Amino acid sequence: MKKLKGFEGVYVYYHDDIKKLATKNLTPGISVYGEDLLKDNDDEYRSWIMKRSKLAAAIYKGLSEFPIKKGSIILYLGVSSGTTASHISDIIGLEGRIYGVDFAPRSIRDFVALCETRRNLIPILADVRFPESYRMLLEEVDGIYMDVAQPNQAEILIHNAEMYLKPNGWIMLCVKSQSIDVAKSPSEIYEEQKQILENNGFEIKEMINLKPFSLEHVLLYGFMK
Repeated sequence: MKKLKGFEGVYVYYHDDIKKLATKNLTPGISVYGEDLLKDNDDEYRSWIMKRSKLAAAIYKGLSEFPIKKGSIILYLGVSSGTTASHISDIIGLEGRIYGVDFAPRSIRDFVALCETRRNLIPILADVRFPESYRMLLEEVDGIYMDVAQPNQAEILIHNAEMYLKPNGWIMLCVKSQSIDVAKSPSEIYEEQKQILENNGFEIKEMINLKPFSLEHVLLYGFMK
């Protein structure tokens, strides 16, 4: 198992000459979503499946910077059942925290079950469009990761960032074009969302198209100026 250079807590291995990603398992012996558990000497790693995680897909597709570190405090908007959050949990360790927000009771119920085995995950049942509703549950965060199928994705991220993101904090936004406008081309929508963020004080450093792992999606990565 080899560390991916510049990506703290992310590892690379090869299976049948195919490049794969992995994170070191925070809870050895426990698989979260059916991913393979891999032994390397005395350590255990979890295969990070690109088709199940847009963040893994972005890394695989060439994301050049990775702001998530051991001890990071992160707001995850649209955490769902926690597939991607579980790998971020591996990376940040028990020194870090992920506040996972989701509006769907079924998803947050599954995430709560995951939180029972991972003490750095904190579930919040709330609507990400109204970040003031979870003000009493949050602190300032180092970064915001968002994967929400809403037409005003960039605006939702901006509203949350204004309330919770530290100065110069980072953002990652998974833009789903078909949730915004099916009449426009995906590339036009991606540029519009990027422009909205830039017009509101963010520097967007990268736009990663997630094909073929996730169709009609890009990941926007940047910082609050």
